[in-house]
Amino acid sequence: MNRFNRHALTIAAGVAMLGLSGLARAETIKIALAGPTTGPVAQYGDMQMMGAKMAVEQINAKGGVGGKTLEAVVIDDACEPKQAVAVANQIVNQKIKFVIGHLCSGSTQPASKIYEDEGILMITPAATNPAITQQGYKMVFRTIGTDDQQGPTAGRYIAAKIKPKKLAIIHDKQQYGEGIAKEVDKTVKAAGLKPVLFEGISKGQTDFSALITKMKKDGVDFVYYGGYHPELGLLLRQSREQGFDAGYMGPEGVGNKDISAIAGPASEGLLVTLPADFSSDPANADLVKAFKAKNEDPTGPFVMPAYAGVQIIADAIKGAKTEDAVKVADHIRKNSFQTPIGKVAFKDNGDLKEFEFVVFTWHADATKTPAK
Repeated sequence: MNRFNRHALTIAAGVAMLGLSGLARAETIKIALAGPTTGPVAQYGDMQMMGAKMAVEQINAKGGVGGKTLEAVVIDDACEPKQAVAVANQIVNQKIKFVIGHLCSGSTQPASKIYEDEGILMITPAATNPAITQQGYKMVFRTIGTDDQQGPTAGRYIAAKIKPKKLAIIHDKQQYGEGIAKEVDKTVKAAGLKPVLFEGISKGQTDFSALITKMKKDGVDFVYYGGYHPELGLLLRQSREQGFDAGYMGPEGVGNKDISAIAGPASEGLLVTLPADFSSDPANADLVKAFKAKNEDPTGPFVMPAYAGVQIIADAIKGAKTEDAVKVADHIRKNSFQTPIGKVAFKDNGDLKEFEFVVFTWHADATKTPAK
């Protein structure tokens, strides 16, 4: 073989390889997994990524979607709104048409506008603020309930079961925390219970001495907290240290093992509203085994909703017989889907038609049991 022929063969082989790599890319449907992999609430991001990745793995093992494999693209937004906007633009630039995320409501809302404008389908398995689906968008869905469902669940329990003499409602001034605190406030007031305190703390605050002193002075015997676990964990611990023995309750944003790590024994008896424990559903027994085989915990509140989000996208692509995200979104809105969180259907605004929050008692060993 002369030098010219060898050179031509090399070029031809290179072109062939490029063609094959292009074919491989064409055979992949990318799904962005947008949420916190760093920052103070990264543990929740781990739940989301775990559930979504398992769905991708299991769907691919069964042949993928229309002969194509799903590809998970993890992108960190640290639950920061500005970073979430940058992440959304990155997803646009990568021409990814499907997103599982974001996680925090404050990040999800600004990102959702970009997805709506760019025709990208987003399913959040964790963001609960009602405003996200009150924008009239057609590309935004969620596989979890909303704060105007979760807040009343907590408020009714406080009014009917706890019956505190002096209730304080505290929040972190963020979209999620303040939003759910307002729902609790509205619900308990409707039941005839007027809080003696409705007050915000700062995200990242570490010293709650002044707040605890104020609550002790006001005779508070029960506290509802709207926000995430880093601040509540410290508030619980400092309350115990300062002899303030009021009961506490919080939303799903506090219900994870880190609250026990931060608060220690003071986390015992904390009441938490969470989605139902989908891992205990007999229909999910094989899926639970698959998680445990990988030493992964399927009980986190966002694990099964994230799995469901991926499954819904995959089933809707098959049902719509297209990867056109706008047509896939239309198919989702018009159909129901059997998932690990049950059979689900969506309202026109992208919310689930039905979703239940349950009150649990949290224990210092990071386990939970249904509250009585």
